[in-house]
Amino acid sequence: MIDFLIVGSGLAGISFSEIALLNGKSIMVLDNDSLSSSKVAGGLYNPVILKRFSEVWNAKAQLDLMIPFYNRIESKLSIQFDFKKPILRKFFSIEEQNNWFAASDKPSLAPFLSLRLIKDKFAGIDSPYDYGEVLCTGYVDTASLLGNYRDYLKMNNWFLNETFEHDVLILKEDCITYKDIEARNIVFAEGFGMHANPYFNHLPLDGTKGELFIIKAPNLKLDVIVNTSVFILPLGNDLFKVGATYNWKDKTDLPTEEGKKELIERIEEILSCDFEIIEHFAGVRPTVRDRRPLVGTHPDYKNVHLLNGLGTRGVMLGPAMAKALFDAIENGVPLDKEIDIKRIKPKNFIR
Repeated sequence: MIDFLIVGSGLAGISFSEIALLNGKSIMVLDNDSLSSSKVAGGLYNPVILKRFSEVWNAKAQLDLMIPFYNRIESKLSIQFDFKKPILRKFFSIEEQNNWFAASDKPSLAPFLSLRLIKDKFAGIDSPYDYGEVLCTGYVDTASLLGNYRDYLKMNNWFLNETFEHDVLILKEDCITYKDIEARNIVFAEGFGMHANPYFNHLPLDGTKGELFIIKAPNLKLDVIVNTSVFILPLGNDLFKVGATYNWKDKTDLPTEEGKKELIERIEEILSCDFEIIEHFAGVRPTVRDRRPLVGTHPDYKNVHLLNGLGTRGVMLGPAMAKALFDAIENGVPLDKEIDIKRIKPKNFIR
């Protein structure tokens, strides 16, 4: 018997896998290698909501756990996927500058907002009102992280490449069985695929589609991340990742002409140089209306657990939420009421 069967190998699934392994637990991860939102995510980590100059929920605690968490995986896999880079917020007016400095006076934001205006000029971007610098920022190459971690799981025979069949799952008093797997617990980390999960599909997961570009812009000389109405992330070799759109109606992972037009318009508002679209891709983020993850245990089945709803900030949230769920399962540590699925009153929680 193993300790955990984990369904899904996006940011939520691999975060829980790593936490379990760090604590000496045995695991099996099951996924069908379908396109997940984690693979196409921007991958930025940023403790500030730049639209409103407000703090991301529990940002400091998430960063304190996230940084050593990813460092350990990088060392274990002998790769780099976590890149520390400044994020600059381009100002469009003196009023925005003033709002930035007012926000930096708040104790929760002071560690993350530089008091120094960045007056650097980057070829290809006009910036008459300069930039503000967000501290403790960077990006995770999510495709590299997930691909390499999945290879690591496969190498250790901890991965099954198949679609999970919910009807085959058998729940017992002290364990679960799935085909020839017997486990003490099952953790569902399926992302937007949770809508097909009969144990948790009543929960209010409201996916938000995002579309992104890889563009080539030889005349854009940028070595930092710029965030305005979109983010512009330098990848090297004159390539930049640009995104993202937010569509609450379309739940497909297919790029659209509407999304393409929106991104082009936003890019043209920022760049004063030519660019070429190299790649256009999309994914559905697992978002929740109250902007909090969905974490917890099924009220009727003590061995059935959920880790989902990481939304647009999965890179930061994943490790912290995985640890919270693990501690709740193994050590009886109560979940924060803001993330616990108990906050949602079910109409019918039973399968």
